[in-house]
Amino acid sequence: MTERVVIIGSGPAGWSAAIYASRANLEPLVFEGAMTEENRIRGTLPLGQLSMTTEVENYPGFPAGDLSPYLKSSLPEHHVPFRDPHMTGVTGPELMELMRQQAKNFGTRIVTDDVVSVDLSKKPFEIKTLEGQHVTAHSIIIATGARANYLGLPSEDGFKNRGVSACAVCDGALPRFRNKPLAVIGGGDSAMEEASYLTKFASTVYLVHRRGEFRASKIMAQRALENPKITVKWFTGVEEVLGNDKAGVTGVKLKNLQTNEVESLDVSGMFCAIGHTPNTDFLGGQIKTDDKGYILYSQPFRTNTSVDGVFAAGDVADSYYRQAITSAGTGCMAALDAERWLGAQGIH
Repeated sequence: MTERVVIIGSGPAGWSAAIYASRANLEPLVFEGAMTEENRIRGTLPLGQLSMTTEVENYPGFPAGDLSPYLKSSLPEHHVPFRDPHMTGVTGPELMELMRQQAKNFGTRIVTDDVVSVDLSKKPFEIKTLEGQHVTAHSIIIATGARANYLGLPSEDGFKNRGVSACAVCDGALPRFRNKPLAVIGGGDSAMEEASYLTKFASTVYLVHRRGEFRASKIMAQRALENPKITVKWFTGVEEVLGNDKAGVTGVKLKNLQTNEVESLDVSGMFCAIGHTPNTDFLGGQIKTDDKGYILYSQPFRTNTSVDGVFAAGDVADSYYRQAITSAGTGCMAALDAERWLGAQGIH
């Protein structure tokens, strides 16, 4: 049987697309990804990047409050994530499990497997998975997201979501970072934006850069340099993230790349702003992307890609906003676009 719509990915974009496609009686099939060690290391486990975060304070509809009774009544017991009793709002894993369950409630079929390749040269499209499944589909929604780039330090990996982050907008307002010194790593526009944003909450922001000048646009760099709460560490790399199990991140060990001088900087958080990598390897270059690999939309205000019948949603096509709510919005759009495209093909 050829599927009417297959959704690849399981973050806010994928589940929103699944909810809308299910309610349109398209019986979508979602490949949510595989639970492998490789995916854990890459940051591409099922449920997307939000599954690796703690509190989510900026997703509408989830103000502070005790969500425990609601979670227990909404999710199967084995899908209720561990919850710190001190949490006051929804967490990333909880939000993703709720979206997943909502999609499932409407009839979405879910396969815990990675899509490793697709053939978009003919219709119906062909999809192959890590476990050897072969599926054909009239339409595809790509919602595989983008993974944050990290430095690759063992100590960094150990403190992810305990002071190490790659999203200031997502995490900057959390109590652990308020009125505390923080470090931002990078020298491009993203680093300037992250550092400037964090000055709303931090006591001091150290901007750590390996070179003697920023790669960022002149205006973005100037704003950062003129901000009195930002201190730049030029020609400096991160040697180690410091901390403990109780407090999380307590500092970073830095090395001056010109003098080899090593210093320890007391900070409560380290934000990596060295870019993201969209998860598009499995496409094999069959869809048009920009120079960074993000999928390009072929029509303004639509989620159509360069291949007729293939749509994209979320961070895999968004290098600018990268928020849960914008991803969910484009997931809805992609499902509606796919439904209307299928109808125009006479596929109902």
